[in-house]
Amino acid sequence: MQVKHFNIGLYDANSYLINGKILIDTGMSTEGLISAISENIDIKDLELIILTHCHYDHTASAQEIANQSGAKIAIHKEDAPFLKNDRVSASAMFGYKAPAFEPDILLSEGDKIPVSEEEELEVIHTPGHTPGGICLYETKSKSLFSGDTVFPNGSIGRTDFEGGSRSQLTDSINKLVQLDVKTLYPGHGEVTSNDVNTQIQFSLRMSKSMLL
Repeated sequence: MQVKHFNIGLYDANSYLINGKILIDTGMSTEGLISAISENIDIKDLELIILTHCHYDHTASAQEIANQSGAKIAIHKEDAPFLKNDRVSASAMFGYKAPAFEPDILLSEGDKIPVSEEEELEVIHTPGHTPGGICLYETKSKSLFSGDTVFPNGSIGRTDFEGGSRSQLTDSINKLVQLDVKTLYPGHGEVTSNDVNTQIQFSLRMSKSMLL
């Protein structure tokens, strides 16, 4: 699996271009991201934009990229209603109105998204940061795209935004520790392949400690 990592703006989420046809998250720096994508592929080859959750720093550029590429936009069904909500999408925190687009595809736990003839992303519903947050796992490469559920070095997603839940986040991270992960592609921070399973265990301990 070929993964290109983009981080355009200071407060943008990471974006990941997979096999030249699937984009995970879009950040807020629309022109910069389109330029970066276009340096790697013809943007018309982009087929699907997957949003790991509804927060503005992950979704703001999705509609314009979809308009230019023809790609469909997918998000978990529990977060789809919040894309247009200024509070739950956290767009108000960034000083903007929430995006006005409707997703094309509503995802659910266990959905499989093909990325090549031999590879597919499995949707793992990981609420806690938002009600419909997801992670995406590719078994062949043991890759985990973790959105804002877990980050490197045992860090975890915030739960103090509207729709967040520390207990749900802990349950979600419990799902992730069952996986064998070689490379972590987080929503923020650096990509890491350094003993990722242990890093996720640290994230679980961190989340559990904050429940006490």
